[in-house]
Amino acid sequence: MNNPVSLLVGDPSKFGRVAEDGTVYVKTINGERAVGSYPGKSAEEALAYFVRKYEQVAAEIGLLGARVRTGAMDPKVAEESVKKLRDQVENLNGVGDLLLLRASVEQIPILIEENRAVYEAKRAEIKAARDAKRSETLSIKEKLVAEAEAIADSVNWKQSTEKLKELIESWKKAPRLDKKTDAALWKRFSSSRNKFDKRRRKHFATLGEQFKTVAATKEQLVSEAEKLMHSKEWLNTARKFAALMDKWKKSGRGKKSSDDQLWQRFKAAQDHFFANKNADLEKRKGSMTENFAKADELVKQIEALAPIADFKSARKQFRDLQSKFTKVGMLDKKQKRNFEKRIDVINQEIYNLEHTEARKSDPSAKAQANSVVQGLIEAIESYEAQAQKAEAAGQTAKAMVAREAAAARRAWLEQAEKGLAEFKN
Repeated sequence: MNNPVSLLVGDPSKFGRVAEDGTVYVKTINGERAVGSYPGKSAEEALAYFVRKYEQVAAEIGLLGARVRTGAMDPKVAEESVKKLRDQVENLNGVGDLLLLRASVEQIPILIEENRAVYEAKRAEIKAARDAKRSETLSIKEKLVAEAEAIADSVNWKQSTEKLKELIESWKKAPRLDKKTDAALWKRFSSSRNKFDKRRRKHFATLGEQFKTVAATKEQLVSEAEKLMHSKEWLNTARKFAALMDKWKKSGRGKKSSDDQLWQRFKAAQDHFFANKNADLEKRKGSMTENFAKADELVKQIEALAPIADFKSARKQFRDLQSKFTKVGMLDKKQKRNFEKRIDVINQEIYNLEHTEARKSDPSAKAQANSVVQGLIEAIESYEAQAQKAEAAGQTAKAMVAREAAAARRAWLEQAEKGLAEFKN
């Protein structure tokens, strides 16, 4: 569409005139029509005034066309604007090419139809952008709500309070959604914040009593620790300190200033005890080195009793040396076990000799050994008789089996008679 304003650049007298009485006329296809007057002004100024009215309407037509072309205007709204412009042009009190102005207005409906698809595409684009923005905003606010709900049951009071402040600021900066969605999300957010605030207030209201209870418990633990700090029962007291430490950990946290003061007293008592214990241990390590040398010498003397010829004399010397060993003093546990194993070897050897000697004097054992010898003699005689009988009957194989059985028992008899000979008369 041509720009109607550009057609007015030139001589305005082509489209209107000013009469001698000051009345301004515009030219139409039906002749001249009075459009008004501009008292107190020259003819040129009066004509220019009504030209500007024309140009204003022409500018509105041009702007409407431009908005239709870009798809920025709803076709229905544009159609309503065309109707208004028609009325304006028809009743325009302005000077200019009215035919061209009417023609320009009538081109707008054509533009509306030609650019309807452009408007729909632009509207779809705007809707997509709006939907994307809404989805992004919804995601942001749902995340803020989820974080607030996660904090609702927190006991990290200071950290969670600061975090909630940050979440509220983030909520304020986030774009608004539709009223219903925004209200529902804010209700969840606000409910979580109120729940946390209520729990926090209740917690600090009861915290004073808890601090008193914790302080009383720890005061008792400190008192017990201070009673133990000078103890010399190293192992038992160390276990008691470990038990006190477990109770300390389970007693909970109190007011920081009170907790710190009580802990310093508890730790001082504990450190004092363990410092004494470690000093004693160092002292005992020196003693154990000397004790090891003494114990080693005694064990070597015990081992020198073997081989044992006279178990009675050996037993007496063994007991004497073993008694001295028990009085050596503290030894390293591992070293002591090794010494005791070496001593047990000699003790067992003496015991075996004692047992063997006692058995030789046991009448029932001697009778049993004698019975075994007699039984073997009788068995040998029986097998010999069987062999002779079998040979007489010509049963060579049977005779051979009987003589082998008799020979085996003779070997057994020899060992049994040696054992019997060891018994005392």
